[in-house]
Amino acid sequence: MSKFDEKVEQYKKFMTDKGLSFDADLLAAVTKGLGPSIYKRDAETVSGTDPKELETVKKNFLIKKLGLADGPALDEGIAEVIEQIGKSERTKYRAVVYYLLAKKFGKESIYG
Repeated sequence: MSKFDEKVEQYKKFMTDKGLSFDADLLAAVTKGLGPSIYKRDAETVSGTDPKELETVKKNFLIKKLGLADGPALDEGIAEVIEQIGKSERTKYRAVVYYLLAKKFGKESIYG
């Protein structure tokens, strides 16, 4: 099994353990879109309490990658996803956060 496949399996297990349903192909596509960052411990996760980190998620992923317009709905969406994963969960994998955001905003087609 490749390192990439191991990461995807890790994210699948994380989502299953959290009781989150997922589309394995979309999760793999989102993970692939993150490139080598998934292999760096700090870059692989999202801090749900760091305003700068959440702003980066909004600007670089929601606005640039998904093409969404800036507004309060984006911040609300991020907060909702963080809540879904669990605020107390220390490890919020970026691939999982981005997957859930893509689903929330109906932008799965970007990974088609």
